[in-house]
Amino acid sequence: MSDSNPYQPPGSPAAPAAPASAPAAASSASARAVDAGRGWEWIAEGFALFKKQPGNWILILIVFVVCAAAIHIVPVIGSLAGMLLTQVFMGGLMLGCRALDRSESLEVGHLFAGFKQNTGDLVVLGVLTMVGWIIACIPAIAIVGGGAFMAMMMGGNPAMHFGAMGLSVLLAILVTLALALPLYMALWFAPSLIVFNNLKPVDAMMASFYACLKNIVPFLLYGVIMLVLCFIAAIPLALGFLVLGPVAIASIYAGYKDVFTAD
Repeated sequence: MSDSNPYQPPGSPAAPAAPASAPAAASSASARAVDAGRGWEWIAEGFALFKKQPGNWILILIVFVVCAAAIHIVPVIGSLAGMLLTQVFMGGLMLGCRALDRSESLEVGHLFAGFKQNTGDLVVLGVLTMVGWIIACIPAIAIVGGGAFMAMMMGGNPAMHFGAMGLSVLLAILVTLALALPLYMALWFAPSLIVFNNLKPVDAMMASFYACLKNIVPFLLYGVIMLVLCFIAAIPLALGFLVLGPVAIASIYAGYKDVFTAD
C-alpha cells in the first residue's frame, strides 16, 4: 500500500519522515505480542539509554526524589498530591527518554515536561491512580477490621489474639497485591500512551492493561530480573538505585517502543 498522502497537492514536497528510532504519534495505539526474551532486552535497552548521559540521569533522579519528599511532607494532602503528580513526572521522563533515543540531550527540564504537555490528561491519570489504590485497599481494610473483631471475640487469649490478627494482615496483603497487579498493568504504559499517542487517560489505561496481558511472559521475565537487580542494588547502602532507578524508567520507554511501535 502506498504511503503517499491523498490530500497532498501534486508536486508539493513530501513531509519529512520521523526518525526511525522515535515512537510515531497516533490517535490510537495497538499493542503487539513480543518474544519472551524481550523482557530482558527492555532492561538492556534501558541501560543503554542510561549510559548515554549517566550524570544527567542521576541528577534527575535526585531532583525527583527531593521533589517527592517535599510533596509528601504535608500530611495526607502530600500523599494525595504525590499520587496525582507522579504520573505527570512520568510523562515528562518518557519525553526525556525519547529525546535520548533521538540522540538529543536529556535535561532536568524533561522531569517537568509533563507540566507543559498533556498535563490535564496526566493529572486525570493521577486521579484514576488514586481511585484505583483506594479500591485496592478497601478489601484489605475490611479484612484487618474483621480480624480485629475476631480477636476481640476470642477474649483474653494472647496467642489466639495475635494469630487471628497475623492471619488477617497476611490475607489483607495478599488481597491488596492481587488487586494492585491489574492496576500496575493499566498504569505501566499509560503515561507514554498519553504523551506520545494522545490517548485519553481511560483509553491509555485500557491499552496498557491489554498490552501487558498480551505480553505476560516477557513481563514475568522482566519482573523476576528487576527483582534480582533490586536486591543487588540495595547491597551497597542502596547506592545501586542511582543506576537502577534511571534504568527502570528507561526500560518502560523501551517496552513501550517495542510493544506499541514498529521499527
